[in-house]
Amino acid sequence: MAVHPLVAGIESVRKNWGWFLVLGIVLIVLGTLALGAPLVVTLLTMIWFGWLLLIGAIFEVVSAVQSRQWGGFFLHLAAGLLYGMLGLVMVRHPVEMSVTFTLLLAAYFLASGVFRAIAGAATPLPHRGWIILSGVINIVLGIMIWNAWPSSALWFIGMCVGIDLIFHGWSWVMFALAAKRMPAVA
Repeated sequence: MAVHPLVAGIESVRKNWGWFLVLGIVLIVLGTLALGAPLVVTLLTMIWFGWLLLIGAIFEVVSAVQSRQWGGFFLHLAAGLLYGMLGLVMVRHPVEMSVTFTLLLAAYFLASGVFRAIAGAATPLPHRGWIILSGVINIVLGIMIWNAWPSSALWFIGMCVGIDLIFHGWSWVMFALAAKRMPAVA
């Protein structure tokens, strides 16, 4: 008799819970290290994004050339060239790009915070206080980044990466512990 794929997947997760635990612990350690060296992580993040854009640019330009008979050729080519220029600037000048990127993030947090707070106050949703609180936190975060800018550019992105790694790691640890407690599937 064939085993349902969902049952087989659950059993696999239960048997391999230790690997999920190791993954979570590794991510927590990496996140903690990132918080200890936010400048290095910020610069590495900018360089990484730059290389991703450069690789994307190559594929975009090759794709445009391959389909040059298409009416969207110039738009396709322009996008590839823009990716390439931005990627090159990010790789060659990661500090300056982190300054620019951090300013954009501050503006984003401010705008999204205002939008969330107003939307939360204007719509009669249950528990809308959480939406308003989320908006207020984003506004405060945006103001804090803006007030500390440009020096915040040297640590903010690295700090965000570190925090993300820590929380992602904890989610895998909790998943692993829940998987360990799962009963065996017959």
